[in-house]
Amino acid sequence: MVMRRRTVLKAAAGAAAVASPLAFLFQRKAFADAGPLVPDPARILDLPAGFRYTILQRTFDPMSDGYKVPGRPDGMACFAGPADTLSLMRNHELDKAPFDAGYDKPPPEAYDPKAMGGVTRLVLHKKTLGRISSNRVLAGTLRNCGGGTSPWGWLSCEEDVEQGHGYVFRCRTDAERVAPAERIPAYGRFRHEAACVDARTFIAYLSEDQVDGCFYRYRPDDPNRPLTSGKLQALRVTGAPRFDTSRDIDHGMKLKVDWIDVPNPDPKDDSVRQQAAAAGAARFRRGEGVFLADGVIYLCCTVGGRQSLGQVFKLKLGDRDVPDQLELFAESPGPSVLDMPDNIFLAPWGDLLVAEDGAGEQFVRGITPDGRAYDLARNAASGGEFAGICTSPSGDAIFVNMQQEGFTVAITGPLAELSRRAKHFARRPS
Repeated sequence: MVMRRRTVLKAAAGAAAVASPLAFLFQRKAFADAGPLVPDPARILDLPAGFRYTILQRTFDPMSDGYKVPGRPDGMACFAGPADTLSLMRNHELDKAPFDAGYDKPPPEAYDPKAMGGVTRLVLHKKTLGRISSNRVLAGTLRNCGGGTSPWGWLSCEEDVEQGHGYVFRCRTDAERVAPAERIPAYGRFRHEAACVDARTFIAYLSEDQVDGCFYRYRPDDPNRPLTSGKLQALRVTGAPRFDTSRDIDHGMKLKVDWIDVPNPDPKDDSVRQQAAAAGAARFRRGEGVFLADGVIYLCCTVGGRQSLGQVFKLKLGDRDVPDQLELFAESPGPSVLDMPDNIFLAPWGDLLVAEDGAGEQFVRGITPDGRAYDLARNAASGGEFAGICTSPSGDAIFVNMQQEGFTVAITGPLAELSRRAKHFARRPS
């Protein structure tokens, strides 16, 4: 049965299954080092020798607009600003709760005055990374988890489908104060995690944080109305309806995919994935981080794979004559290699940066283009979740959130040497 399944899938892909270096290494638990992590005397962040960190902002720090920094910083992206500035757009994964323990009352612009989630903006000096200003941008949303960049600014995603919620919101990167919410119902109502937009076509790609979730795209019909005129669609493996990407794909398989319409993208109930599944959509186990670069989308599934410890897929975008193609890029063989990957970011020097969200000691890890994993940072404060991994546009700084601590941190050092150092320190456990 296994051989028959593989034969069918290879035929469906229309390509030979040739193992990639990354597949080989991950299947054999190979690992690499950027050098050993040096224990931090302050017990905040352990880094390799030559690297350093700076805490840019903390929960409850006062901001320039008179509000305090909300807690639980999550998804984040860095945008180039005017006059040698950088703007960090930062989600806050907060639920509904009493506004006590240091939290501000909701502003009048809040989308839902009972909800505590939202987005803040942190403006830094490009060279020194010194803080210039910070302010709220979006307020009154629920569990703003992941998000992504777009030609229109930051996209913030709600990971909650309580009535009136479950949407993607557009946020201006130059907003100096909180603004009324700009939600995008066309992107669907479900437990959104992350998003990215192809600047050539304005097609948006969206992940869903459910164990039986799907992977979606929103395809505009009119480029002049890219957020309101189009269709929400779900990914389907061609010739294999309801394909389970957590169990049924092996390294080296390249699967042709197509896209099927979701009849009602904005339902009152949480039924978008059921609509997609009924039409044969593929299943992705807790889709989280999404990143698009050079015609390839990287998609992270936090509990995917045979060990339920995480997978990363590559979706190569085709064109009118060539279909999109799905490939397994990495699958965790154990927590020492990869432990429930969450947010991801493809760095300018070519490595995929991964923020972990597992049960044990948590790391920021890197994966080199030739498939070597290495540890870049360890949470020495609580061992808890990293989130919001990204770099400056030039790649001379990594930004990451330590969610439980409420820290937004900058990591600097010989970042461009990471791939070379990872190869130099490579080791293959027996």
